[in-house]
Amino acid sequence: MSSGARSVPSLNADERATLEEWLDFQRATLAMKCAGLDDAQAATASAPPSIFTLTGLVQHMAEVERNWFRRVFAGESAPPIHDPDADPDGPDGGFDVAEGATLEAALATWSAEVATARERCADRRLTDTGRFMDQDVSLRWIYVHMIEEYARHNGHADLLRERIDGVTGV
Repeated sequence: MSSGARSVPSLNADERATLEEWLDFQRATLAMKCAGLDDAQAATASAPPSIFTLTGLVQHMAEVERNWFRRVFAGESAPPIHDPDADPDGPDGGFDVAEGATLEAALATWSAEVATARERCADRRLTDTGRFMDQDVSLRWIYVHMIEEYARHNGHADLLRERIDGVTGV
């Protein structure tokens, strides 16, 4: 994902285009929140005692992308990225930032997961399903969940970025 400008979702598109464009808008928002930061800034915790950082948030969203689109929807056996020994059926991790981790590497991993997610969904219908908690879950539901997941975490990212250098909005 580039940290360039976001495209405003179409105002009058079909359901699939609307969902995909809003998800891409939220993905681009996360990239924008990280643009121009160095590794030290991106690893700055929100407020003690929290260890919440932008690098950790990007890592987490890579885990979320992997979980919902690869494990749940495509049925792949893809191990967690940042803690391969973690339970793949447990909560999405990634928030902990290892010593030496970089924002650039986190963004590259996240971008690769986004690309894989797009690939897994390209030829699928919104009514196609994966399995979650022993139930069928539609691609439509996953898209809506991912939009809300990004929107919530982008609010966190906005606060983190404001604390780091005063940049807000967008």
